[in-house]
Amino acid sequence: MTDTVPNNTYGKVSGTWEKAQSAYVKVSGVWQEVDEIYAKRFGDWKLVFISFAATPYVTLSGGSSGTFTVPIGANAIHIQSAVAGGGGAAGGADYDKAGGESAGAGGGSGAYISDKVATVFDGTPYSYEIGTGGAPGNQTSNYNQPRVASAGTHTKLIDESTAFRFPLFDLYPGGGSSGTGGGVQGPLRTNTRGSAGPNWESFVHFTTGTFKDTDGIMKSVTTLTDGPVGVFNQMGTGAVGELSGTGNCGGDNCSIAGFNGGASYAGNIAGGSGGSIGSAGSAGTRGSGGGGGSASPTAYNGAAGGAGEIKYRFLRVFD
Repeated sequence: MTDTVPNNTYGKVSGTWEKAQSAYVKVSGVWQEVDEIYAKRFGDWKLVFISFAATPYVTLSGGSSGTFTVPIGANAIHIQSAVAGGGGAAGGADYDKAGGESAGAGGGSGAYISDKVATVFDGTPYSYEIGTGGAPGNQTSNYNQPRVASAGTHTKLIDESTAFRFPLFDLYPGGGSSGTGGGVQGPLRTNTRGSAGPNWESFVHFTTGTFKDTDGIMKSVTTLTDGPVGVFNQMGTGAVGELSGTGNCGGDNCSIAGFNGGASYAGNIAGGSGGSIGSAGSAGTRGSGGGGGSASPTAYNGAAGGAGEIKYRFLRVFD
């Protein structure tokens, strides 16, 4: 049978109709929980109740794409974590008697979701695209001028049941940082931090209700707080990469450290570290921005942004 299940099934309890969350039948004198109930309607057996426990989590990694179908009995998808790719960071730049040196600004982080529960319909196919982290800006031509990092890419979940292909959500990536307008003998370049990724959602989400967890216990959706933010029902933009002042130090052969990438998941996942004096930046993780390279006076490389992700499971929520 492939029939979808009604969102609510009712049974009479002490003369009052109540929504059924579980059903039992006595077998050889012992009450046992029923997995499915069928009823005959117009001569055909129809599935009218399913005892649906939360499915195991599935993690989708950065750069992957594919499809899945909402299982029969589910009416909600729990997005424990989702984030777009973080922006890459520019490397530092050195000069020939230009009166200073330049550090790389941090890349921006991607938009995110943490512990949101969205309404879905069982049997609906979805496609997914998971963002990649942006490449660092470590160009070497023209004496490292300019150095421009790439933005990350989108993380999105798309309803494939109609030709409209309407996204359930579309998380925008963090922007890459850059150092432009400089020359080996001056002027010093202009450093620009990576931008924050905005978010976009279209789904109806549950803010109350109960579901049967994998341990068989009925729980409130508000207890879902194991995502990166640690608070139920969170969604937001990314963060800009770090930059202090112009990102240039004064004086030939001066030293300046690179700048950190923007943190993702509302500050809960740190951005890549800017390179300390004499070091390259470090890569972002989980949608955070890459760290910029230092200059001392040798120029050191910036790093890539963190890849996106989605971690999800299916629930049947009773309102």
